[in-house]
Amino acid sequence: MLSGLFPGAARAGDVYLPPGFTPSSRYPVVYLLHGMPGSPSEFIQGTDLLDWADASIASGAVRPFIAVMPAAGPDGKYNGEWAGPWERMLVHGVVPWVDTHLPTIATRRGRTLAGLSAGGFGAFDIGLRNPALFGTIESWSGYFAPLRDGPFKNAPPSVLAANDPQLLARSEASRLARYRTRFFVATGPYHSHWFSPAQTIDFADELRGLRLAVREQTVATRKGEWRDQMEAGLTFALSAQRSA
Repeated sequence: MLSGLFPGAARAGDVYLPPGFTPSSRYPVVYLLHGMPGSPSEFIQGTDLLDWADASIASGAVRPFIAVMPAAGPDGKYNGEWAGPWERMLVHGVVPWVDTHLPTIATRRGRTLAGLSAGGFGAFDIGLRNPALFGTIESWSGYFAPLRDGPFKNAPPSVLAANDPQLLARSEASRLARYRTRFFVATGPYHSHWFSPAQTIDFADELRGLRLAVREQTVATRKGEWRDQMEAGLTFALSAQRSA
């Protein structure tokens, strides 16, 4: 695993490279957005990403992939949203840097954007605002409406509307269908205190109503539920049977 500052970041992020990594191959990339407040360690320690990825790649369950875990906010106490400067960091800093310095599949279908809790909101907000960039968008115990914090604290209604995943999905539905963008949403007993698990299911139904490809996952038990959601989501995105 590699650690360091990405372009535009104030805090260090992490990069996972698969077993047998070689610059002569091309790999799909998963961009993982942490919760708020939070850090990339949520994936490394909280969901055991590294062990799961190594084992799943070795078994052939998923394709070898790169995982990129940037950090939002000026410090670990930041309790805002993945929007504004953090969207710009990811879209204009991190993704171009990764495609320049690592052997990636630098296409929409080669990129997955996923997040946990506030990172789930960020994945849908950023992914739907940049539909040509990501082929798969995922939320794990996330939410689908902007909160008045971070960059949205004093934002006018027009900015909130421009960062509302429900409105974005409706306005971009025809393009998302043409791009064959895939969506994955998961929830469980422990969810953001701002939103209930039922709202994740409702949002999945709305995506289906827009004739978009979506899969939903409900984890029944609290113990290990974030890892379970991660495993299901990354298996959906990176199935060895799917070509990017």
